[in-house]
Amino acid sequence: MRFRETPLPGSFLIELEPHHDERGFFARTFCEREFRDHGLDPCVAQCNVSYNHRRGTLRGMHLQLPPHEEDRLVRCTAGSIYDVIVDVRDGSPTRGRWFAATLSAAERIQLYVPRGFVHGFLTLEEDVEVSYQMSAPYAAGSAAGYRYDDPTLAIEWPFPPAVISQRDLDLPWFT
Repeated sequence: MRFRETPLPGSFLIELEPHHDERGFFARTFCEREFRDHGLDPCVAQCNVSYNHRRGTLRGMHLQLPPHEEDRLVRCTAGSIYDVIVDVRDGSPTRGRWFAATLSAAERIQLYVPRGFVHGFLTLEEDVEVSYQMSAPYAAGSAAGYRYDDPTLAIEWPFPPAVISQRDLDLPWFT
């Protein structure tokens, strides 16, 4: 795996290094030692998958509050997404800044999202599946987030969402 730190310290794009032969290829998507070598929390306490029928489905912007904060490793396993993270860590020099990357099943790039970041994505096509590895189990009482269209954050989405949950529309503004 190749780790490329994003402009938001602690978050990484992780490229797989496939080993090809006549059968196809083999690649690691996770290695405790390599994650630890990059200063990341290699704990995997829960794995989740989301399936999205329609292009333009928006999920986000979510995080878990203390004491249930979590790191996430996000990978698109079918289709493609516009994946966005925002640093909301108190005292961080990049607080309120966002970073986005297109993740696709074809390119097989993962995004490591550290605790203290909100995360969300917009599906770029029909029938999209996203896999998450979480460092802590989900705790409903600690679920939080911010509006995807918060003017303070000014996230530049590639197009307006077509599908978004009422729960996500009811999230508060960042300010």
